Amino acid sequence: MSLNKKLKYSFLALFIGATLSGCGLDGDDGETGATGTQGSQGEAGAPGSDGADGSDGQDASLGVSLRIIGRAGLNQASPQGAAEIVQYNAASQSIYAINSAGAAPTVEIIDISGLTSVELANPLNTGNLTSTQLVLETSVNGKTLVGANSIAISGDLMAVAMEADAVGVRGEVLFYNGIDSGTPNFLSSVEVGFLPDMVTFTPDGGRVLVANEGEPNGDYSIDPEGSVSVIDILINGEPEQTADEVTFTSFNANQADLEADGVVFPNPSGRTINGNLISTTVAQDLEPEYITANDEFAYVALQENNGLAVIDLSDNSVSILGLGVKDWSGLDFDGAEDGTVSFDQYEDLVALYQPDTIGQYQFRGATFIVTANEGDSREYFFDSPDEATCLAAGGQAFDAGDGCLSFSDETQARNLTFAVGSNLETIAGGDPEDTNFAANPLGRLNVSSELGDDNNDGTTDRLFAFGGRSFTIWDTNGLVVYDSGDDFERISASIHGNEFNNDNDENAGDSRSANRGPEPEALAVGAVGDRTFAFIGAERMSGIFVYDVTNPFNVQFVDYVINRDTTEGAAPQGDLGPEGMAFVSATDSPTPNALLVVGNEVSGTVSVWEVVPN
Repeated sequence: MSLNKKLKYSFLALFIGATLSGCGLDGDDGETGATGTQGSQGEAGAPGSDGADGSDGQDASLGVSLRIIGRAGLNQASPQGAAEIVQYNAASQSIYAINSAGAAPTVEIIDISGLTSVELANPLNTGNLTSTQLVLETSVNGKTLVGANSIAISGDLMAVAMEADAVGVRGEVLFYNGIDSGTPNFLSSVEVGFLPDMVTFTPDGGRVLVANEGEPNGDYSIDPEGSVSVIDILINGEPEQTADEVTFTSFNANQADLEADGVVFPNPSGRTINGNLISTTVAQDLEPEYITANDEFAYVALQENNGLAVIDLSDNSVSILGLGVKDWSGLDFDGAEDGTVSFDQYEDLVALYQPDTIGQYQFRGATFIVTANEGDSREYFFDSPDEATCLAAGGQAFDAGDGCLSFSDETQARNLTFAVGSNLETIAGGDPEDTNFAANPLGRLNVSSELGDDNNDGTTDRLFAFGGRSFTIWDTNGLVVYDSGDDFERISASIHGNEFNNDNDENAGDSRSANRGPEPEALAVGAVGDRTFAFIGAERMSGIFVYDVTNPFNVQFVDYVINRDTTEGAAPQGDLGPEGMAFVSATDSPTPNALLVVGNEVSGTVSVWEVVPN
């Protein structure tokens, strides 16, 4: 294990003074004269008044500390998916959370107006907040809606992204008003693109933007185009009845140029699957995941494609930036699930950033984009009675539980072909049944099966892992300004030891090291005083990392918190799987300080952290 070591130096400053005396050329001294009489005692001066007390010195510590002051458990009989995306309404001092765990999709409304700064005594198993349910509309415009994927609030208006019950059917965004009074009323529904996965307002509240992921069905016989819907909000506060759709069809002839810029297109084009010859266009392959926007531009994460779309909201024109790869050489990496912290540094190992949640902020008048680099691969199944039928239909593999695997771009490194005697053959090749992690540390690392043969000679030259295991700050040119490198795993390994890189549904330490590690997914950016902070939630480990990002060229780690019991072998307790975050400024908070609201998907809990300046 190779961990960075820090050396502390101190210096002692010395000052040497010399007293110099000189010799004069005066004549000899005369005889000593008689002693004079003693002078009279002088009068004592009037006593002076005491000086005023000095002002208190300033605390030299920097940053913020987090303490958990509120918690609600939703649908605890079956909590998975009961708390995902969260939003906050300042007027009613209420949290709104998507709940997809029940029989019908709902929004949970949690009143926190009475919350104080008192830290919860036992936050692992208790809560002090309750919710009321808003059952969402599921039959609109002649469609059946089956899932709520995202929620956004601007003033008195709430938007909820809903997917339809079938692939190839457009989704809807439901609008509700009455949010300020805590009594939402259904207003209208607007048709958007295929599989709306995320919704947000522009800061001025004048537009609603929707990321339509457009995923295919199991055998790629239906593959809708990804897009972004733009809905104008009228002066009366109601949405326009129809949405404008920003598409990517203009890029269909530019795939090679986009690939050269670092965008990836993993799909089964050219193969016949279940009787269909697959020919996937760029517009079909691009799958918008998340949006952050100011009043002029929207920035859209294209997660599986490792790209960022930039939309000019003045005319809805769009450009695409490739995010390229992260080089892991020189950084500490654990890719072996051997039950221990086993960092090493590897050549020929890179990663696709593939961000999920993204945010933005300003520095010196310029926009900087912040990404949580979760990573994601593609895997689709269709029904098949047995393995022979599956393989005959063009499937890649058969699984009795999932069916016929039509396409996956993920494999373990040991399944690839490496040049004999190469570095990769040493660290990732060998016998597929070999369990000697010391000799084969990256053999079980999940990597891309589509990338890495740089010279097209049939052997893999670089391993492409999924996700940067980090957060990154980018400028609007698509250049990396800052990346947290190997921080997340080094910090959590120092704190948790062999229980680091845990999964979020069982306590088995080191169980995610070969598969995207901590998976940073949730992210929020907010200001505390004159400082700007980024909060990043690790979906698997379930901890939260805090960084001071005020100056994107001088980023500082600030804090790490976790509300989870990681005892090996015990059932996990606490807040598991942070999926969404909302930052609440001190001005809008019921307490004197800012808040961080977290929706934890696996535990079905909403946790409220107070952000206290040090």
